[in-house]
Amino acid sequence: MSKKLKIIFSSAAAFIIVVGFILYLLANRYLIEHIEKEVVSSSQTEVQSSNGSAASEEKEDTDKEASSEAYTADDMNYVSDTKSISIKKITKGTGQDIVTYYVADVKLTSGTDLQAALAKNKFGTNITQYTSVIAQNNDAIFAINGDYYGFRNDGVVIRNGVLYRNIPARTGLAIYKDGSMRVYDETKISAAQLLKDGVYNTYSFGPAILQDGTIPTELDSVEVDTNFGNHSIQGNQPRTGVGIIEANHFVFIVADGRSKGYSKGVTLDEFAQIFKGLGCAQAYNMDGGGSSTMYFMGHLINNPLGKDKERGTSDILYVK
Repeated sequence: MSKKLKIIFSSAAAFIIVVGFILYLLANRYLIEHIEKEVVSSSQTEVQSSNGSAASEEKEDTDKEASSEAYTADDMNYVSDTKSISIKKITKGTGQDIVTYYVADVKLTSGTDLQAALAKNKFGTNITQYTSVIAQNNDAIFAINGDYYGFRNDGVVIRNGVLYRNIPARTGLAIYKDGSMRVYDETKISAAQLLKDGVYNTYSFGPAILQDGTIPTELDSVEVDTNFGNHSIQGNQPRTGVGIIEANHFVFIVADGRSKGYSKGVTLDEFAQIFKGLGCAQAYNMDGGGSSTMYFMGHLINNPLGKDKERGTSDILYVK
């Protein structure tokens, strides 16, 4: 073989190795599952911290009572002695300016009735399932997608009273055991203090779109993440958000988008205006785009991207 051919083959081999390594790094970052922790349920935590089998038996009895709760329901409503859920489909505009979104008004009697669940019951990166699958696996009445914590490696992640990640990075959302909710700066309060104060779930996405009844300025220039692979949250987009009117009275909104003739999506400011118009005092933007999903009583309520097809996500917020 001539010296020239050897150089060509050597260069080609080196190129293939470099490309292969880059592809591996990308797959490792965005495709290969990395399990960091098994999920610890709130009921397991309570039982483990108690003494003797009596507490365990009492917990089982409580779960049985909750699962057999009497209720009435139809395609968009659920009412029992402990919770009520009412969902409405709203359509505004015409033609290319049409917007379709779904509003769920949820009233609970206990803050811990609003729970979190993770895909495949595992905590880590690139672990995903459809919102509807996670919901069904956890006997959810109602669910929305969460913050897709598995796409990033930072943020404060507390789920059902258990701390899974403690890398403060942005404006987060804290939901308390007493059914209250507030926006907070992850870098200015410790996770230990959050737990001590009664925080049950945290979400790390954003931005906050309503604080004490006021819409923050310059919402439409906010960026949450700038890491590779992340899509801009600006402009008209499909969105998922959670707001609160008073303790244990929540509002969940999923706006569809990127679908001509069905729904173009909403801007962050428009999203905030919807929450404010419904009487919310606080509201927070969750993961959106193809992840935006609302589930109720075994069915997908919204129409993700106008294709009736869900995108895998790492977590949900739900009513059991």
